[in-house]
Amino acid sequence: MLSDFDVHLYLHGPLNNYGMLVHARNSGETIAIDCGDADETLRALEHAGWSLNEIWVTHHHPDHTAGVAAVKEKTGCLVRGPEQGRSLPISDLDVEYWDGSRFSFAGHDVNVLATPGHTLDMINYYLPDQAAVFTGDTLFTLGCGRIFDGSPGLLKQSLGKLAALPPSTLVFGAHEYTKTNIAFTRHVDPKNLAVNERIARLEKLLDAGMPTVPVKLAGELATNPFLRPGDRGIRANLVMENASDDEVFTRLREIRNNF
Repeated sequence: MLSDFDVHLYLHGPLNNYGMLVHARNSGETIAIDCGDADETLRALEHAGWSLNEIWVTHHHPDHTAGVAAVKEKTGCLVRGPEQGRSLPISDLDVEYWDGSRFSFAGHDVNVLATPGHTLDMINYYLPDQAAVFTGDTLFTLGCGRIFDGSPGLLKQSLGKLAALPPSTLVFGAHEYTKTNIAFTRHVDPKNLAVNERIARLEKLLDAGMPTVPVKLAGELATNPFLRPGDRGIRANLVMENASDDEVFTRLREIRNNF
């Protein structure tokens, strides 16, 4: 999946959160991307046979942070997360970051991208030499995050930041929402051949009980409605041919809220 890391995914909670353990083969160090459930995280570590060194928090929502304190106490790990004061506080952070911050893990550069919209404190972690980005609740397979304390304009801008990464980048979204996102995408873009072909591939994965994470950014650029508000087919289907991209994006998010 990644050239220098092994990734262990596990689902937990009523919101189908993806827990993610990322293990560096060269150093034996391990990261948890968010930690919404302490027991599930510790169970996954035991199953993988890895020791936890760090937690990288994407935003403050409890389904991403509720297990941080207990896992930190159990493992002594370092906790990285978003700069505080932008939204509700996150306890137990050791290091705070915002847009443009950089740090190193196991000899690899990690670039922090601020992607507010779902929340005002959302950050994503991009490893350029691994062509991988951990997007939290910003970008999902065929979807994006619901807006809580952000705004449509902020979320659209943040998605544009992710869309500018190399198309080969692997996108690790934090929830398995693909089944609902498929229904939504069919609704707003029913005549797009590329969309329908990709949906067929994703449905095979879902039918086999396989994760639809990660996905290549190229696939999202071609088929995710939220990355294509200027698409003529989507605009015609929404009867918004003369609307701005911002207006189309806002309408798409409103429709998805009710799916």
